[in-house]
Amino acid sequence: MKTLYLDIFSGIAGDMLIAALLDLGVDVKKLERELHKLKLGGWHFHIARGQKSAIAGIKFDVHLAHQHDGHEHSHEHGHLHGHAHHRHPAHEEHNHDGQRNFAEIKNLISRSKLSAWVKQKSIAVFHRIAEAEGKIHGLPPEEVHFHEVGAVDSIVDIVGAAIALELLGKPRVFASPVIEGTGWIHCAHGRFPVPAPATLAILGARKIPVSQCEEPHELVTPTGAALLAEFVEGFGAMENLVAEKIGFGLGTRDNQTRPNVLRAVLGTQSEAQSPKSKVVARDWETDRVAVLETNLDDCPGEVLGAFVDTALAAGALDVFHTPVQMKKNRPAVLLTVLCAETEADRFAELILSETTAFGVRKTIAERRKLRREFAEVNTVFGKVTVKVGTLGGKVIHCAPEFESVKKRAAQAGVPVKEILAAVAAVRDRRKLN
Repeated sequence: MKTLYLDIFSGIAGDMLIAALLDLGVDVKKLERELHKLKLGGWHFHIARGQKSAIAGIKFDVHLAHQHDGHEHSHEHGHLHGHAHHRHPAHEEHNHDGQRNFAEIKNLISRSKLSAWVKQKSIAVFHRIAEAEGKIHGLPPEEVHFHEVGAVDSIVDIVGAAIALELLGKPRVFASPVIEGTGWIHCAHGRFPVPAPATLAILGARKIPVSQCEEPHELVTPTGAALLAEFVEGFGAMENLVAEKIGFGLGTRDNQTRPNVLRAVLGTQSEAQSPKSKVVARDWETDRVAVLETNLDDCPGEVLGAFVDTALAAGALDVFHTPVQMKKNRPAVLLTVLCAETEADRFAELILSETTAFGVRKTIAERRKLRREFAEVNTVFGKVTVKVGTLGGKVIHCAPEFESVKKRAAQAGVPVKEILAAVAAVRDRRKLN
């Protein structure tokens, strides 16, 4: 799995993130095609190559056709604030017809034909913003209103960022520590010191530390903060990262102390090597997963079975239960859910909601995985898909994909075991295993 490292030494905004991902090679036509699935009119984007402090990169701008005065407006920083777009105080007096609340934005995204992953991630980012704004204004998240100008801009930025990450293959995302500027901003809350209230609340909810530097401007926007909170697994220095591609997303401002640039590094993480010993570089893949466990001695089998189906449908990597003996000599089961590290809280909540569990244990585990690819083998019954695992350039395992085997067995009218035997015969003939 690829790793994406966001070097946010000069902060982050939604437009800068999309620009950096485009500079890494995201196909702009595919991005635009996916964005139009929102069926959200009155906007288009401009993409241009440029420089900021002698750093060459991409500038991404969303342009809106303003319905009230017929003029086109450009919004470069993807800010989204409840009741205001704080870079545009002139637009603060819109009536409700010029606003969208979180529930409406969620519905807009949900009813689109975007992928399930993009929908889930985009709505989760918006929820982080709405939740922060709701606490500031004393409102439920669903009732937080966003002005049309800011809402359309941020819908494109947030959904566009999720689409771009999916087009990159959904890499693991890490980032440098969050650096914010100083000074003051004008927003719906009046003149307020940097960080903006929503930005600080969003980062605080995810327990992300913030440090301020001497730059007298806002560096992290609320949209940028919400994107970091949703997608980034951890914050710190680069660790064993082999940079394969580097992209630069350009901002609009000319900062005083640092270039207004977001650097995105796409690559792979290698194992640390000791200079005192010769360590063979293995080409296996590594990642981290959350292992969620709970002991259940009072959960009906029907409930347990339904939970396994629900969790797998929700995107769990694996779900299983093991017979155990608990205190007071009670027979029970150990329920285990494996999921992405960033999804641990969501699945812990699912366990607590859907089973009789009163608590869930979480462990973060590192995995070592064979490099894998899918291929088709020709058998006497036709083509069957197999998963090939390699290590050090050698094929270690070649396993048939069961859904493909089942489909081929049904088409040929033979038992599944005959298809498996036919695949094994081809595998042995080719010495794949």
